[in-house]
Amino acid sequence: MANLYELTVAKAGELLKKGEITSKELTESVYKRIEETEENVGAYVTLTKDLALSQAQNCDVSSSAISGIPMGLKDILCTKGIKTTCSSKMLADFVPPYDATVVEKLNAAGVITVGKTNMDEFAMGSSTETSFVKKTKNPFDLSKVPGGSSGGSAAAVAADECIFAIGTDTGGSIRQPAAYCGVVGFKPTYGMVSRYGLIAFASSLDQVGPITKSVEDAALVMNEIAGHDPKDSTSRPNVDIDFTKGLRSDIKGLKVGLPDELFSSEGVTADVGVLDGVNYAIDKLIELGAIVEKCSLKNIKYSLPTYYIIAPAEASSNLARYDGVEFGYREKGKNDIISMMTTTRDEGFGDEVKRRIMLGTYVLSAGYYDAFYLKATKVRSLIKADFEAAFEKYDVLLSPTAPTAAFSLNAKFDDPVQMYLNDICTIPANMAGIPAISIPCGLDNNMPVGVQLMAKEMMDAKLLNVAFKLEEAIGFKRSAALEENRFATAAV
Repeated sequence: MANLYELTVAKAGELLKKGEITSKELTESVYKRIEETEENVGAYVTLTKDLALSQAQNCDVSSSAISGIPMGLKDILCTKGIKTTCSSKMLADFVPPYDATVVEKLNAAGVITVGKTNMDEFAMGSSTETSFVKKTKNPFDLSKVPGGSSGGSAAAVAADECIFAIGTDTGGSIRQPAAYCGVVGFKPTYGMVSRYGLIAFASSLDQVGPITKSVEDAALVMNEIAGHDPKDSTSRPNVDIDFTKGLRSDIKGLKVGLPDELFSSEGVTADVGVLDGVNYAIDKLIELGAIVEKCSLKNIKYSLPTYYIIAPAEASSNLARYDGVEFGYREKGKNDIISMMTTTRDEGFGDEVKRRIMLGTYVLSAGYYDAFYLKATKVRSLIKADFEAAFEKYDVLLSPTAPTAAFSLNAKFDDPVQMYLNDICTIPANMAGIPAISIPCGLDNNMPVGVQLMAKEMMDAKLLNVAFKLEEAIGFKRSAALEENRFATAAV
């Protein structure tokens, strides 16, 4: 069988169980693809070929539905004995002494670790351009960004450099790059997946989730990584869900809300090509028997400014540990500790990380805490209440994943506000802690467009069901679309 690297998790798992292919053959196929494409795409920070081939040789394909399947892992999750850099100079040589809980679960499930994927530094960015290591490129067009901060994971899946990948989502960092790269990105309910061993950016917002080639694949991966973890104080209790069980259930009578504020808000209106794809998805839901109505979440327009107070405040606190004393980068030319710490942080962090640390420190400082941070937490409560009220009436909410398709490299790199506006549709779900998913719904000038679906917290399985049925109806073919893009075909 040619091109095993093109397989989905579901299909690869089926062939592995039947003995028609081996994990070693599948893993070797993925590395062959990496040899062909990685120089152009730049999805990985670290490749672990020897480990992967050893895992593939020794795996028991009956141990789980995803056993023996090669995976890319965002370089923000601790991996014992493997460098975990957060794509930052600050952690360029950091080798964790333990595995994150998600990594432990994936290892126990028999997954093959292909390598660690590139990302925006400390997950702060929307284009993977803030990485200290390299700039990842979009496999559909190498002059475009892959999105961020999980851009390496999304690009690796889109370019078939792994069968699936793991990303993290603080304000859209799984869903936005998935939309830009024509793949599926799922952000679970906050606390559904353990954050233990995830290098923290904003602890009340960060969540781990899968980036895959299909909704079914996302459900299969969720079955292995979800669950309560006593090592994570924010972990949800009693999480015992089969995310694949109801995937194919009929969605006739489903009530879908279209929040006006996510189609046009604060001067940001989705591009015509994006709206065409989203409207096509809406038409398909109606054909499936869904009831679709416009709605309003009046406080959702405050999500972006609220996020850029809360997230930097938490980042300022979380990143205080990088001081050059105990681990990570250290500037060695200074004689006193204050100069050493100051220079270490100046040289070790990139501009975007420093920008957010300074902003976060400011809003937490004496005299400004009540005016900014405390007020932001109150507005966050209002946003969450808006969602709760909406879910009294609707089963899911639908919007564009991002207001545009992928933009050109360097187009917004020097304009932080324009960069932040890419996440205007995705941030609200993080504010509320609800599950959200992006699936491909078409092309805009040969670049993928994503539609976002959101559901009430803990309704992750139902959300995956709706996404599965919609994906099936849309019929987007990533591989065919990638091949039709002559630029990508020639370059990748």
